[in-house]
Amino acid sequence: MILASQSPRRLELMQSMGIDPQVMPADIVEICREDEKPLALVKRLAQEKAIAICYKLMEQPNFEQLNNEIVLAADTIVWTDDGEVFGKPRNVEDAKYMLSKLSGQTHHVSTGVALRRFKAFKSPSPNGAPSVVAVAFVETTDVTFFELSEDEIAAYVTSGEPMDKAGAYGIQGNGRYLVQSIQGDYENVVGLPVSLLSRELVKFTGNHDYLEHALAGRKH
Repeated sequence: MILASQSPRRLELMQSMGIDPQVMPADIVEICREDEKPLALVKRLAQEKAIAICYKLMEQPNFEQLNNEIVLAADTIVWTDDGEVFGKPRNVEDAKYMLSKLSGQTHHVSTGVALRRFKAFKSPSPNGAPSVVAVAFVETTDVTFFELSEDEIAAYVTSGEPMDKAGAYGIQGNGRYLVQSIQGDYENVVGLPVSLLSRELVKFTGNHDYLEHALAGRKH
């Protein structure tokens, strides 16, 4: 399996499922289209990342030998009820703005996941091609923050932790002290909904080992 992400958190989560993927970050321009809803946005970005990696694989000298690889791509956004979407902050002031907007409020964390078979991508013919060649889904978790003072926000931003995370916080790190409650999948907020992903992999591949090995703590 190929993980189209440079996120160490996603790699750790996949390894916790018993999967040790090849890491191949996808380089795409992440922009929100006019009137695009948050769930549609995050699913599209994940799909575009998966396709970008398939094209990158096509450029490799040995691509003809690549056959059963599954490309997994993901994208996580934080968004509010009024539709404002937060990706990674551009700078310190952007991080402070995001945290001030989330202070004392319930927001949504959505992760889009795309799975794509490289074999079907390089040879899109019905002969011998899998019946399911690509799938994408979105998981959403609701997170409520405590009321945050300016000093608290400044202290957290000074730590540097918010700068590479959607919504400017990491729930698995010091950002946990911002969180009053959570409804839904915790690991989805970290960056990958592994519980849902394990079941989607079973449906996508027909291989129950993805779930059974995760439950047993074994490597796939």
